[in-house]
Amino acid sequence: MPLPQSLFARAAAVFVGETLGVDPAELPVSTPPRAEMGDYAVGCFPAARALGQPPPALAARVLGAFRPTPLLAEARAAGPFVNFRADRAALYRHVFRTSLSEGASPVATAIGAGKTVCIDYSSPNISKHLAYHHIRSTVIGHALANLHRTLGYRVVGINHLGDWRTTHGQLIAAYKRWPPPPDQPLTISALNHLYVRFNQEMEADPALAEEGRAWFARLEQGDPEARALWQRFRDVSWTEFDAVYGELGIHFEEVKGESEFEADIPNVLGMLRDLGLTAVSEGALVVPLDDLNIPPLLLRKQDGATLYGTRDLAAAMYRMRAYDFDRSLYVVDRGQSLHFKQLFAVLERMGLDWACRCVHVPFGLVRIGGKKTRSRAGSIVLLKDVLREAADRSRERVREENPDMSEATLERTARAVGIGAVVFANLVSQRDKDVDFEWEDVLSTKGDSGPYVQYAHARCSSVLARGGITAVGDLAEADPTPLTGDLEWALARALSDFPDSVVKAADSYEPHFVSRYLLDLCAVYSRWYTAGNTDASLRVLTDDPAARHARLALLAATRRVLSDGLALLGLDAPDAM
Repeated sequence: MPLPQSLFARAAAVFVGETLGVDPAELPVSTPPRAEMGDYAVGCFPAARALGQPPPALAARVLGAFRPTPLLAEARAAGPFVNFRADRAALYRHVFRTSLSEGASPVATAIGAGKTVCIDYSSPNISKHLAYHHIRSTVIGHALANLHRTLGYRVVGINHLGDWRTTHGQLIAAYKRWPPPPDQPLTISALNHLYVRFNQEMEADPALAEEGRAWFARLEQGDPEARALWQRFRDVSWTEFDAVYGELGIHFEEVKGESEFEADIPNVLGMLRDLGLTAVSEGALVVPLDDLNIPPLLLRKQDGATLYGTRDLAAAMYRMRAYDFDRSLYVVDRGQSLHFKQLFAVLERMGLDWACRCVHVPFGLVRIGGKKTRSRAGSIVLLKDVLREAADRSRERVREENPDMSEATLERTARAVGIGAVVFANLVSQRDKDVDFEWEDVLSTKGDSGPYVQYAHARCSSVLARGGITAVGDLAEADPTPLTGDLEWALARALSDFPDSVVKAADSYEPHFVSRYLLDLCAVYSRWYTAGNTDASLRVLTDDPAARHARLALLAATRRVLSDGLALLGLDAPDAM
């Protein structure tokens, strides 16, 4: 268990650990159930197991040794827990400085220093549209890349295109049978139409399947006509993919198709054979995994065609050679869980000690109207269409709220809100849960939505502007003495927890922890801000200059954390909505 990132929670754990002579990283730190009990609760259970003494006795011992520190003002024993109160002035100053000082960050950026993480995400098949169901791998992987970069990791974002399968032979066969009009540009829609038509015709004429396999064999053998058509299809596909990624603000450090590992296949197969790991089953070359009670990993079909499992082995070995990764993540839906069990098991049996660093990051399905889409039948919902509709729907709402907004700002804001809403809807729940997409929920400025968080950020910006703040750095050294209310203290405490949400999300590959943190932060912020509606003395823009300055600093810190948190998830933070 790592030590908390919060400076104050860490101080509480370290004090207990040093007093009892145990590793503070083993001590759990939580928030007491009621605010009056304190700010941090350190459990003595691990120390009790190590020292053979009752937890309440150890808590009393810690209490007897406690003296106020620059970070911790008070301690109390509560059964097996030691509850600490932070020094309020110190915590306020810490929040202000880390959020508002030039060049500072609320999150420690050295955690991943010197470490590399490869993240394989999105990875669509060429010659098909980016369908809406691609959204989950795309935005989960992008969020994980952002989280790790923020923590100081070297991140290699990888788009591993599916460009070397039997389906590409089928597409070439379809193109040869039903060539598009020569006077019309080749588009991914035309390619997808050919793919769908081929599969429909194949149901009535099974001989077409052999035609598709024959073209794929020619492709593997380097036939110039097959290669030229395949390259053309790939280029057309990437042009559209890249446009959608641009809408989402996503770029990749590496874009490689399965095809680029084809030259490595003989070496991989030779290694497996020399290690005695291969066998022939029904004419196919496999690696048996019977002892794990799972099917074998297929390497080569009876007709000699290679399979994506073989290419995944080659890709994994290439990534280790190229990047010497500390972790290699595969953000792929849970339907591929068996494949990754097979893949990682074979890497381990090859004697590659880094196999344990490879991690499958699975996720649930996404549905629109309760239905899952299927590309083979042609009934797909396109990701670009969903993003366009989200921006269109948001545009009208933003226009209603901001009738004087310029057209350029309106367009930029509508896209930020609409696209951000779609992204947030796929990150707000635990990734293993299925996601049902409903427009009203996704675009709502209330509840568990991206626009709700963006609206809180916009409201902060508005208040800062009305308060005459043009440079938040001027607030970094604000005097927190006037901040005596419980609501503003609850907000400062919540802000200090942001770094732990980031580390937890990265370590567990769960962007959900940052999404939920932001929603909780917005709720705390709203309670504090709206308290001024019934009591003028509690307003941010109060007439008291000292209180006004301190509250504006707290507001600016809130805006900074909301902005940083949204950016981690891949959302923009508009200043007006």
